[in-house]
Amino acid sequence: MAHRATPNYARLHDPATSRRKLTNNHTRKETTVSFQKSLISRTLAFALLSIASAAFVSAQGPAPTPTLHIQNAKRATTVAGYNSLYCAGLIQITPISTENKIIGAQEEADKFQFAQGDYLFINMGRSKGVNVGDLMSVVRPRGELRSDWSRKDYLGFFVQEVGALEVVSVKEDFSVAMVKTSCDVVLMGDLLQPTQVRWSPPAHTGPAIDAFAEPSGKVAGRIVMTRDLNDLITRDFIVYVDLGGDDNVHIGDHLTIFRPLEMGNVTTHSQKESVSSRDVGFQSFKYRGGKFSNQGTRKKGEEAKGRDITSKLPKADRPDWLRKNVGEAVIINVRERTATVVITKTIQEIHPGDWVELQ
Repeated sequence: MAHRATPNYARLHDPATSRRKLTNNHTRKETTVSFQKSLISRTLAFALLSIASAAFVSAQGPAPTPTLHIQNAKRATTVAGYNSLYCAGLIQITPISTENKIIGAQEEADKFQFAQGDYLFINMGRSKGVNVGDLMSVVRPRGELRSDWSRKDYLGFFVQEVGALEVVSVKEDFSVAMVKTSCDVVLMGDLLQPTQVRWSPPAHTGPAIDAFAEPSGKVAGRIVMTRDLNDLITRDFIVYVDLGGDDNVHIGDHLTIFRPLEMGNVTTHSQKESVSSRDVGFQSFKYRGGKFSNQGTRKKGEEAKGRDITSKLPKADRPDWLRKNVGEAVIINVRERTATVVITKTIQEIHPGDWVELQ
């Protein structure tokens, strides 16, 4: 028969054991009550704090909506970048100094055309006050410019701007310079001038060109040449106009480009504008309904008894200023009798010989 464990009645009815149980139960009850009191106190404190905060916010008005401020780091747009400013070239009258020039190159045994990154020798050293880090503009005078488009007899001579050099080593009578920027190939004998700081007018995103705008009545001139000798000119091209300091124009001035209505075509008309009323062969051979062509012009007179009306006669009744506006430009450099401009807006292709007028 299996042995059954009997409970320890003596231990269960031991007075010391009973006192310990009562003490432990009392301690647990006190702990529970203390925790409950602490929880109630914290809840009341949080509620009072919330009520006080709400009252303060209500007194101060509605809380502002948080906003995110983003710094716009985009630079202002200009009408001309570095290439257009320092490689545009110019037409000037003032004689140019031929004293300082390129006299050699580190790789001249292998080539005679140099570009960005090549090292060149110049005839300027410590004796001329040259220092490491100096910048020199490379220019190339090309010759006298005369134009059939201009009303001015002499405009000056064209100076091509080729690039810029930075001095990297200075000797007594010469220096070594690196081609920092090349607008075109640099050649031996190209002239050097101190680099002049230039500025570009800001670009205005104004309304589109008014194709039918009336003249401003201000000074007008002609496009005499383009930088790259183009015949068809469009936006961002560099051109030269015969408006200069003698016409009181300035950097940043805006020009309207236009041409007379009947001029500026690349090709000429190969046929007559209409069929003469004296021509025959339009009527039926059988019915002879009349010899009038649908392409014939009207006859002069109220009863159509006069001569044929051609386009020459109606043109006499229109304003003298009526013209075709084809673009806009901004002046970026001014010399004595000319200015260098950049094309900013176009309606169609522009040609050398087109007119420009100060806005």
